[in-house]
Amino acid sequence: MEKGISPAVIRRMPRYYRYLGELLEDGVERISSNDLSRRMHVTASQIRQDLNNFGGFGQQGYGYNVQFLYDEIGKILGQTHMNHVILVGVGNLGQAIANYVKFEKLSFKMIGLFDIDPSKKGKEVSGIKIQMVDELEEFMKTHQVDIVALTIPKESAEPIARRLIELGVKAFWNFAHVDLDVPEGVIVENVHLSDSLMTLSYNITKLK
Repeated sequence: MEKGISPAVIRRMPRYYRYLGELLEDGVERISSNDLSRRMHVTASQIRQDLNNFGGFGQQGYGYNVQFLYDEIGKILGQTHMNHVILVGVGNLGQAIANYVKFEKLSFKMIGLFDIDPSKKGKEVSGIKIQMVDELEEFMKTHQVDIVALTIPKESAEPIARRLIELGVKAFWNFAHVDLDVPEGVIVENVHLSDSLMTLSYNITKLK
């Protein structure tokens, strides 16, 4: 993350990237912050402030070159190189994630699937054979792993995370219902589905 840039700004950047990608697909070459704000339902001022954290990228009276801005935000988001991902926990959620077709378009490549259930060993999801968690150490010796997705019960998440950290993993995409306690230098992106549902529930109650 860039120094001094708030996490809220960083979290908005993928949304800009997604909308700019859609604009490119529609053949749009240039767009003003006002037009972009109407599409995204974010104020033009917010867009300018966010992008100014990284240098601005726009010209007064000209707006933004969509391709250039898309490429620059892609660089900010690490989309210039392929990130290798493994997934631990090939249940229903794990399989849904493994089957996500846009991974490689977003510079993420699923290279390994692991589970503790012997009945799953050797079965394929999206062309990748499921291996046993006991095989993690051997796999890590011969593969570069940038990110580990955890879709396992919360009681298993901490021990597995610690084991993977010892093997050199620096980034986790954590779907387990627990906030991982990790050492400095290890990054965790928590995805708590129940938290999102409760936030939605709260917003629904305000409408009643």
